[in-house]
Amino acid sequence: MASILSHPAVPLAIGIAAGPRTVPPALTAVACVASILPDADAIAFWLGVPYDSPLGHRGFTHSLCFAALVALGGALLAARLGAPPATVFAVVFIATASHGVLDALTTGGMGVAFYSPFSNARFFLPWRVIAVSPIGVTPFLSARGARVLRSELAWIWAPAALIALAGLALRRLGRAG
Repeated sequence: MASILSHPAVPLAIGIAAGPRTVPPALTAVACVASILPDADAIAFWLGVPYDSPLGHRGFTHSLCFAALVALGGALLAARLGAPPATVFAVVFIATASHGVLDALTTGGMGVAFYSPFSNARFFLPWRVIAVSPIGVTPFLSARGARVLRSELAWIWAPAALIALAGLALRRLGRAG
């Protein structure tokens, strides 16, 4: 999996690129939480749920169905988040679904059950470029954790920053024109 530190890069990039009028700070904050929510399934390890179970790590909570359910829940809070329900749904869906996509780009694990609960088949993307993060704080505070952070800076944060800056530039050009 990508680390919990890097999953919020996607919603942060969306919030910056779209701007606070389209994606208010409260929505960006909710999207950041949604981007790490799928890893709540890591509790399954300590409960004895097998990794390859639909409720195991990278199972249902990493699926597109789960992302849609979280996005629907977010859309119900649209008035409080200061954005139209469709905007909230889209931003929260992308943030939640991006978790599985980033995990499917990692070098380890069993793949992601994108289509759960309809299929527990696990998938990786063809480009497995992100170093898989160890689970737990102690293993992360090691040379391996440093390698993971370098990998995530290159493959998650740098592209997210480019998207954020491109959106910011386009918004500024639109105001100038």
